[in-house]
Amino acid sequence: MTAASGAGGDPPHVESLRTAVWTVPAERPEADGTLTWDATTLVTVHAEAAGVTGLGWTYGSPAAATVVDTHLAPAVTGRAVWDVPAANEAMTRAVRNAARPGIAGHAVSAVDIALWDLKARLLGLPLVSVLGAARDEVPVYGSGGFTTYGEAEQDRQIRTWTEESDIPRVKIKIGESWGTAEGRDRQRISAARRSAGAAELYVDANGGYTAKQAVRLAAHLDAEDVTWFEEPVSSDDLTGLARVRDAVRPDVAAGEYGYTLAYFEQMLAAGAVDCLQADVTRCGGVTVWLRAAALAEARGLQVSAHCAPHLHAHAAAAVPNLRHMEWFHDHVRIERALFSGCLDPTGGTVRPGADGSPGHGMELRGPDAEPYRDA
Repeated sequence: MTAASGAGGDPPHVESLRTAVWTVPAERPEADGTLTWDATTLVTVHAEAAGVTGLGWTYGSPAAATVVDTHLAPAVTGRAVWDVPAANEAMTRAVRNAARPGIAGHAVSAVDIALWDLKARLLGLPLVSVLGAARDEVPVYGSGGFTTYGEAEQDRQIRTWTEESDIPRVKIKIGESWGTAEGRDRQRISAARRSAGAAELYVDANGGYTAKQAVRLAAHLDAEDVTWFEEPVSSDDLTGLARVRDAVRPDVAAGEYGYTLAYFEQMLAAGAVDCLQADVTRCGGVTVWLRAAALAEARGLQVSAHCAPHLHAHAAAAVPNLRHMEWFHDHVRIERALFSGCLDPTGGTVRPGADGSPGHGMELRGPDAEPYRDA
């Protein structure tokens, strides 16, 4: 009997799901346009079958672990490992009355990722090989530039990406204090352009502006050659996003808070974005992330992977209409602290699966991770 088969040649079945919660302090208090934080919480899921374990995780509330334990484990345990889309559908049905968007969506995503990782490890293949590669390299952009940074700290971070790692795309946060510090936003954008040199410059308002305000700011974005304007207004305001998109030159992007496929279709149908963002840790895992990318492709648009870079890399390499993946400072720092198998973005791309490691190649660091485990 091999790892890829059960007794009598039957396919292996999911035997158990194990959850854990981890909290990693920020280097210092951080903020974007609409939120301030001093720590980040992860919920990990280990899926086991035939002596092999798959790993998934999500960034969000510890309550996601309870959803996995209470609602999702009974729906998934005993299912054939190969049939991840069937397990995803079963999980979606299991949380019908537990609010699929939101915390339950995070839980479904973490389990789905763990199941894809488990399947690939049982097959002894990198996850991108199981999904089917569309590219060898995944472009990344450096992302951080928090509104709590001073000019020197912002400059240092941008130059770390562009000069030390040779990443030719960088992004900062704007929309400070719900758009009430527009003057400082402008100063920080100009400072970021000086630091970035010839690199592409992106900004992310995290929904902090009004539509009129975002359009007004666009003249300054043009002056500093900013080509990506992320969530200029709330991503729930599809009409406002479309108004801004029609009025500004930078590409408008949103979608990171999409929890269902229907959400992405509504965003695309509204003409709200030039590039669709999707987050594998929220939208329903690899299964739904690939479907969201297909929706965008059908409309002639690209998709960009939001945060959690080491969970996105293999899925991102499997779609033809990928623009890039976010190399988000907080998540890169956390994933390097908690997991082995991290990727190298030097040159502005990563190569998932290049070393032949099965699954997504990530493992908990064991004793090194334990100080961050929640009791």
